[in-house]
Amino acid sequence: MAKRKKIAAYTNPLKKQFTVDQDKGINACLDQMKKEGYTPVRRMEQPLFKEGDNGPEVIGQMITFEGRLIQKDEQ
Repeated sequence: MAKRKKIAAYTNPLKKQFTVDQDKGINACLDQMKKEGYTPVRRMEQPLFKEGDNGPEVIGQMITFEGRLIQKDEQ
């Protein structure tokens, strides 16, 4: 039986994730996506926790957009 080569982690150039910076905001993230040639197709939010005296406390949220590469005929 022939050995199979392990393939390095596959990254899809058609999709990319962009995280919103706390300082800049959503519009800056969307502008960056457009500048790199991506359009948003999915928005994900995750809470950020901090360990407090009474257990975990929510201190904010992390927003991530998944972008799809814009095809030449869509522009």
